[in-house]
Amino acid sequence: MTSHKENEAWKEASVAEDRNFRPTKSNGGRRKAPFYKVMQGMPIAVDAFRYGTIPGVTAYFLTHAHSDHYTNLSAKWNSGFIYCSEGTANLIMHMLGVNPKWVRPLPLDVATTIPDTGGVQVTLIEANHCPGSCLFLFEGPQTVNAGDSAYKSPLIGSSRLFRYLHCGDFRASPAHVNHPAIKGKRIDHCYLDTTYLDPKYCFPPQPQVIPACAELARRIVAGIPLHEDAARAKQNRTMDRWVTTSGVKTEQKEQGIGRTLVVVGTYSIGKERIVKAIARALQTKVFCDSRKAAILRCQADPELHALLTKDPLEGGVHLVPLGVIASDRLKEYVERFKGHYSKAVGFRPTGWTFTAPTGSDMLPSVQTIISRSQSRTFTYAQLSPMKNSTPALQIYGVPYSEHSSFFELTCFALSLDWGRMIATVNVGSENSRKKMGKWIERWEAERKKRARDEVVSARADDYW
Repeated sequence: MTSHKENEAWKEASVAEDRNFRPTKSNGGRRKAPFYKVMQGMPIAVDAFRYGTIPGVTAYFLTHAHSDHYTNLSAKWNSGFIYCSEGTANLIMHMLGVNPKWVRPLPLDVATTIPDTGGVQVTLIEANHCPGSCLFLFEGPQTVNAGDSAYKSPLIGSSRLFRYLHCGDFRASPAHVNHPAIKGKRIDHCYLDTTYLDPKYCFPPQPQVIPACAELARRIVAGIPLHEDAARAKQNRTMDRWVTTSGVKTEQKEQGIGRTLVVVGTYSIGKERIVKAIARALQTKVFCDSRKAAILRCQADPELHALLTKDPLEGGVHLVPLGVIASDRLKEYVERFKGHYSKAVGFRPTGWTFTAPTGSDMLPSVQTIISRSQSRTFTYAQLSPMKNSTPALQIYGVPYSEHSSFFELTCFALSLDWGRMIATVNVGSENSRKKMGKWIERWEAERKKRARDEVVSARADDYW
């Protein structure tokens, strides 16, 4: 697609995504699907359920079971087969009541030919997002101009094999670019999760944040001072008084007096890795309400299942909606167990918690982005109580996301052999698209300087 045609396609997409749209007879009774929801030249739509039955589409794919990706999917769905991971299949049948006859779960890491698509094969790759989430690698010919876009492909019917990588929502890691289905291959179109495509969002990697939360929880519950050297201990003596419980008698602890409750905010699915790490560190069970427990049991996670308890007093870790981790609401929640817990610590894990260090360059070079981020580490000592925390009720904002940080997006883009990068998030305004487009151009220029198979060196197998 030429630059002019792409601009026109984005304008067309903006009209399709108008928030004021209401289905009527004059507009066909449905919202038109923007071009980036339908794979070019293929009868395949991804995360496009809000658009109903899309012209020419024979296969509907779902990357994961978050509501902004399955919007309008319900028990009434009858527009075509839904392809997804087994974990996501279990969730949409349980949560949304989707009829199993429309659901076609696919295995991970195996190329599978999709019926009625002209021979397109798809490989599902773990997305490192929420349970059941996956990337889709589509490989096949262009056979049809499906969808609503007026901008058609001139390559329909050619003998060429096309490769499209749809990332859905993902936390990019070296494992993605080194995956056998991707490594060494040219990706024609990469549909990118651009939630945090802004240099102010270079938050720390998951494999550092998760153990930091677990260690902080362990120290607080055990009454271990958070700052062990004399100078820092003196500076932070107030905080240490908040969390020290060493003076509580054994019999009081058995009665619940002096016990510290750890409460973790999550989405309907997602953030489970932090919950499990904290529970392991505290050697305790995890409590949540029956609705949440049923959703968790849809996941193929025996370790998590073994941690769950129906008894809120047996679970030293409680799982609640993210919105509960705010001073007023958390206080209200903890008061349900008055007399059993004397203190509570809330963890609020979200990428929006992250704030770039004062004075950070917001237009760094690509090499600066990499070197600056790889020189940083993250430990429990960098987690601080949020405003309105008290000795009895502390809240920690955790800079943790299951979307890629800007740094990780940069490493991913430099390590992947791609022809066209298509943003899929924050595309509603022209200004936002232009800002992201400039970074994509910089990645492309930097990529051309590198060897085709060169991957950004990683600090570990699972993060850059």
